Amino acid sequence: MLSTPPALIAVVGPVEPPLLAAWVRHYRWLGVERFLIGFHFPDHVPDIRRHELQGAVRELGIIPTGTSTGPWHEHTNTQLRDALRHRAGHGWHLLADADEFQQYPVPLADVIAQADKSGHRVVGGLMLDRVAASGRLTGWRSEGGLDLAYPLGGHLTHRLLHGDPRKIVLARHDVAVASGNHRAPGYRPDADRICAVHHFKWRAGVLDDLRRRVQHFSSGTWEERTPAVRDEAGRLLAHVGRHGGAINISDPRFAFRRVKLDRLPFGWPAEARGIFTTWRPYAHTNQD
Repeated sequence: MLSTPPALIAVVGPVEPPLLAAWVRHYRWLGVERFLIGFHFPDHVPDIRRHELQGAVRELGIIPTGTSTGPWHEHTNTQLRDALRHRAGHGWHLLADADEFQQYPVPLADVIAQADKSGHRVVGGLMLDRVAASGRLTGWRSEGGLDLAYPLGGHLTHRLLHGDPRKIVLARHDVAVASGNHRAPGYRPDADRICAVHHFKWRAGVLDDLRRRVQHFSSGTWEERTPAVRDEAGRLLAHVGRHGGAINISDPRFAFRRVKLDRLPFGWPAEARGIFTTWRPYAHTNQD
């Protein structure tokens, strides 16, 4: 018996329309048919950019489920995501940010069938940060594609930013998922079936976004529950400051190598399992 494709749940901020178009195409190629997208725009985003993005998603045949504006508090994304999940109803939910392109070893329908058969109510993923060959945070041309613009994949999130690289990529409708889709308390994904989450965050404009995030969280304009998000942004800004505005792709800690969206990196199952099962929250010291 064929399983129903999962509903894709996403809270989308002011990304560039070509990225959103590539993202929709990617998930349609995986077999997703139903998109529940909620837009949230912080106050600095001009009206023309909001309208452009809303028009772009409609041209893709998707009606936004909702649009909100205002501060991007740490809890904002979680609240909006959970409202979308409620609208989606029963079944499996695929959770992905607009810069996250999930890659599975088998077709998505088989991933869900395997999870159902084994009794797993969540499926896990691991971030694979994508960067330009120069390490610089560049723009990209839609005709060339993301693989061409950002050919390197590595482990920047947890080895530089000390962030949680684990993701809950699929969850049953009644499974609660924590902030950032990093965990589902009480549920463990199958560590032998971890998908790659190609993370195309490190593009032109992200440094301004990170500076804005640090400023708003530090001032209290945006509410935070822990300093983790602000600290991660600060580490990236400090790193590129030390390396002439670029990410140091030659640092062996990050394990950058050429990867593509149409096939998993060589040795991915063992690599992902090793990181997924041993990652622990970063222990802060006075030297941080």
